[in-house]
Formats: sequence, structure tokens, C-alpha cells
Amino acid sequence: MAIYSSGDIRNIALVGHGGAGKTTLVEALLYHAGAIKNMGSVEKGTAVCDFDPQEKNHQHSLDAAVVSMDYHGGHINLIDTPGYPDFIGRAMAVLPAVETCAVVINAQGGIEMTTHKMMQVAKERHMDRLIIINKIDHPDADLPALLNNIKETFGSECLPVNLPANRGNQVVDCFFQPQVQGVKTDFSSVEEAHTQIIDQVVELDEDLMQIYLEQGEEITPEQLHDPFEQALREDHLVPICFVSATTGAGVPELLELFARLMPNPMEGNPPQFLQGEGKDAKPFEISPDPERHALAHVFKVSIDPYAGKLGVFRIHQGRIARDSQLFIGDARKPFKVGHLLKLQGKQHIEIESAIPGDICAVAKVEEIHFDAVIHDSHEEDHIHLRSMKFPSPMCGLAIEVKSRGDEQKISDALHKLQAEDPSFMVEHHASLNETVIRGLGELHLRMILEKLKDTYNVEVETHPPSIAYRETITTNAEGHHRHKKQTGGAGQFGEVYLRIEPLPRGAGFEFVDDVVGGVIPRQYLPAIEKGVGQAVEQGVIAGYPLQDIRVTVYDGKYHTVDSKEVAFVSAGKKSFIEAVKKARPVVLEPVVNISIVTPNQNLGDITADLSVRRGRITDTVALSGGMTNIRGQVPLGEISSYQSQLKSITGGIGSFSIEFSHYDPVPGRKQQELITEFHPKEDEG
Repeated sequence: MAIYSSGDIRNIALVGHGGAGKTTLVEALLYHAGAIKNMGSVEKGTAVCDFDPQEKNHQHSLDAAVVSMDYHGGHINLIDTPGYPDFIGRAMAVLPAVETCAVVINAQGGIEMTTHKMMQVAKERHMDRLIIINKIDHPDADLPALLNNIKETFGSECLPVNLPANRGNQVVDCFFQPQVQGVKTDFSSVEEAHTQIIDQVVELDEDLMQIYLEQGEEITPEQLHDPFEQALREDHLVPICFVSATTGAGVPELLELFARLMPNPMEGNPPQFLQGEGKDAKPFEISPDPERHALAHVFKVSIDPYAGKLGVFRIHQGRIARDSQLFIGDARKPFKVGHLLKLQGKQHIEIESAIPGDICAVAKVEEIHFDAVIHDSHEEDHIHLRSMKFPSPMCGLAIEVKSRGDEQKISDALHKLQAEDPSFMVEHHASLNETVIRGLGELHLRMILEKLKDTYNVEVETHPPSIAYRETITTNAEGHHRHKKQTGGAGQFGEVYLRIEPLPRGAGFEFVDDVVGGVIPRQYLPAIEKGVGQAVEQGVIAGYPLQDIRVTVYDGKYHTVDSKEVAFVSAGKKSFIEAVKKARPVVLEPVVNISIVTPNQNLGDITADLSVRRGRITDTVALSGGMTNIRGQVPLGEISSYQSQLKSITGGIGSFSIEFSHYDPVPGRKQQELITEFHPKEDEG
């Protein structure tokens, strides 16, 4: 492997919508740089980045893959990411590892959902952005129209640095050698594109602008390098380049662009690290200095049932060498780097050491986890990356094991899958006795279930998750029950009087002891509370837990011989049930705050659909790129299938997120339906 410095490194993530051709483009770049002898194929399952059996079977990327190549004395680390919206969390997770976010657009498909999202996320993180238009040789591609659409959607700072020619079978440089004349491009001209990009860049350098405007001198690429980097960092320029990964048109020009114009680790905007927790956290400045303490960030974890855990990280300062002693987060005990690896798809290449800016991995370190900061000194304890807001996993499935005895097996497998994926979540609802897996869409969950079966040999039954309804009361009431049982020997006796009253929504449950005069001995109060608690958990009118109630026990009787805890458990439970039935009980449903991003032309359809779902819109905010953010509230039970509906309305461009807000009474008809369906056990009624 070539020897290189931090200044020679280029870290670039290829992102964009599914079908844009990112994996094939990586293959073409590796081939043209001499890193592989033959180009692989996604369709044949021979692509370097799609090495997972699931990816080969489905012929599209499901997770991020890291490769690297040496080119013209530099070292380029590329991260290929999945493009389907269901896996966007896995794509976003790699962004802290790179300086440049290269958004790949399908020349035929144009700007799609993931294109919008990744451009937005990269801009919010102050990353250098590059747009790559792929498949320029497609007969249905309208490249001038697409270029105009890109500028309208993402801003006039999006400018081409090269242009297609010969009907997309050739690409002509417009930046490094604009003096080359006589080449006819498919639209615009080399001179026009060159002038636009020079005008944009020199705006940031007054001296250079003076030379350019007043002296009329030609500005060289070397003179433009620093202001070009500044323009990228300050979001003043988003270069656009054209390529066809299948024919190779534009691939050499793209490699040249990576090597000569994309920032190295010392030039890009670094990710924001913090030291300390909560409000006390303060910015921590990192430096790509090999002599400082080592500090790296884990941006990807993969777990293989046979090979173990692999933690992939970007080094932000210092060196990491084989046999280094490193700490994970605030851990007091270090781990030893037994094997330091460079990744080339599924291939792991052992190296002796790595420098700031490089991307490496360690294997079989069980404590390592996604988003961990690893370091070699306790001076860097309590350092973490400013958190990234990942899309909330909205699509849910309740799962049950098919084979009795597989419970622990599935628990272990789900834990491993959750550790790999920042947008996959596992919930266990004790009150419903239900395990629910949540992802970003039906495809996401389908791949999770497939991996459970094929990789971990666990099969599950699935059904829609239950809605976590609750019960409460709307007025004060009292209850009384005497439990008396005589069966030939010692009997059972306990008598309880209690009152209940509603509490404000969200207040929970309170149990108050207001017994005076010893009418119920103190040792029996916990038994009464236990009985009330059982009824609270099991529900009274529809079988859902009760909330927002205060229970006050104020009177009762006991027997010196026959009173036992079990008697007061029963008396407490049944007196509470009697009181609830008198207190005008209602069933509550969870209401969520919903935030929807939709193209402007779909605004009316979205609001109408929300109205049908009993939603209430609270705000609409105009966004750039012809998009609108709709905010409101909607019952959770009304949006179980909302993802597919939103996809249908917006052509896959719309997205949404939800978070719990509060509980509200369900409508009368639904309430009666839930009550009718409830068949309490005899001892509950």
C-alpha cells in the first residue's frame, strides 16, 4: 500500500436515491484507478461494495461499504451507501466520517426523495457537497432540463465543472483546461461554464477578483484552489459533474476532480465534537495532528455470527497503531488493537498504523458500538460527537417466535441487529405482552425479518402492533368491598373503603393512605395497594391500563384471626373496580405530533387526508426546493398505514416523523367497540 499523508487523503460518501448507480460508479472508479483488474456487476453479484448475500440476492445496496484507492499520489476513501428511503439512516450514519458528500442523481429519474434528504442533511452539517449526474448516456435523459431543475431546487450555487458531449458518450472538462477549443458540448459551452464557475469562486477572494476583473488575466487552477475550497466550505459552490459509470465516460474526469479539488481532512469543515454532558457540554476542537492524542469516531458497526463484531471508524486526530491501547468513551478499561484493518468491501487488509483523516476498522472488540468515540488518553473522556437526528422508525410490526424456546435466541439476534442500524428499534410493551420492531418502511422490516431467518436461523410470526390505549375516569367516586371466605379452617377476611378522583392528563397514578384509628393495620396497606395495582394494570372497562387517577383508602375492617394479605389484595382490587365503574370511565388513545415534508403540489391532498384521519393541522412552513412542512396532531391509531399512503400521494418524495404528545378520549363509537370486545376474567369483574 502506498505511503501517504493526511493532506493526500480524500474522504467522500456517495449518497443518493436507489437506482442512481452509486455502486456501479464505485466499481468504475476502482477500475480506472487501477485498484481492481476487472469491473464487477451488481446484477451478477460481483460488485466490490455489494458483498452481503442479501445485497446480491436483491441486487441493491442495503448498508454502507468502504473502499479505497490510490490515485496520482493521493489516497481516496469512498463510502458507498444504500439509496432506498428505508435505509437512509444507514446512509446518514457515515457522514461524520467524510469531508465531501457526493450526491449521485440518475439522469433519467432526476431529483428523487433521497436526493432531497441527503442534500438537506449535508447542508445542515456544513459539509462540502458535490453533485454527480450519472447515466448521462440514457436515451431519455434531458440533461439541460435536469440541470435547470437542480439549480431551481438547490440554488444557483450549483454549477457544472464539466459538460457532456457526443450524446453523453464523452465528458469535457470546463475547469482545469478551458483553453481547449473546438469541442462541441451537448448543451451550453466550455467557455460559459468556465466563466460561471470562476465568477462564483473569485467572489470570495478580493485580490484574485481584482486580478480577474481589472487586469483581465487568466486565473490558473492553482490560484483558484484555496478560494475553491473556501467556496465549498461556505456553501457558496456546489460543483456538478457528469458521468456514465457503465461506459466510463466522465470517470477519469471525476477521479481528477476528487484528487485535485475535493478537500483533504485539513481543509473540510470538521464535525462538531463536545466534551461533557447535557448543558455542561462544551465544544471540543479536534486537529488532524498526528502528534496529538488519538481520537476516532465509530460510524458503522457490523456483526457477523461467525466473524464477530467489526467497528469501522474515522481517525480525527493522532495515530492509531496495531497493539495500541484504546478507551471506548468513558470506559476505564482499555482494549488492545490486535488487528488494525483497511476495508475493501468484504476484504480486510491488515495495516501497521493509520493517520488522521484515514478510515479503518477493528474486529472482535465486543464493547465497541455505533457512535462511540475511541481514544488513547483519559484527557479525552466524556467526548462525543454532536448528535445527528436520524429519521424516526415509524413502521412497526409485532413479532412472536414460531418455535417455543427461541425467545432468548431472537432477543440476542434483535440486539445485534439494533446495534448495527441507527434507524431500527425494538420495543417490548409489558402491558400488552408484545415485542414490536420498528423501521423506516416495509422494505426495511422485510430485510430485518429475512436476516433473522437466514443469518440467525430464527423465524417469527408477525401482525400489526397493538395500539397502547389507556383507561381513566372523569369524575370522583367511591368503592367498597368486603372479602369474606370460610372453608372449615382459618378463614379470609378484609374490608376496604376507598375513593378515587381524576388527575390532570399525564399525571399518572397516586395511592394515598388516609386510614385513621387502626381500622386497617398498617401491614395490610401494601396488600390493598397491590390489589388496586393489579386492576390498574389489567384495566376495568376495556382491558387497558388506567392512568391519571388518585386512589385514597380511608376506611375498612379486619379480623384478628382471619385477616390475611390475600384477603386485602382481593378487597382492594374489587373496591377499586366498583369505584371506577361509577366514575364515568373512558378509553384514551395516544395522540402524536406529526411533521410532514411534502412537495407544494401535494399540499391539498395531504391536508385532506389528515382531516379524514381526525388530524388537526397546527402550522405550515414553506421550505426551499418547492417543499412545505406541515405540522399537526393526529391519533396514533389513524396512521398505522400512513407511510404507504404518503408515498402514494407524493410519488415517494414526502416524508414524515412523529413523537408522542398526549392521550385523548377515543370517539364514542370506537370506545363502545373496545368495551364490547373486552371479556374480563371472572376475578377481574
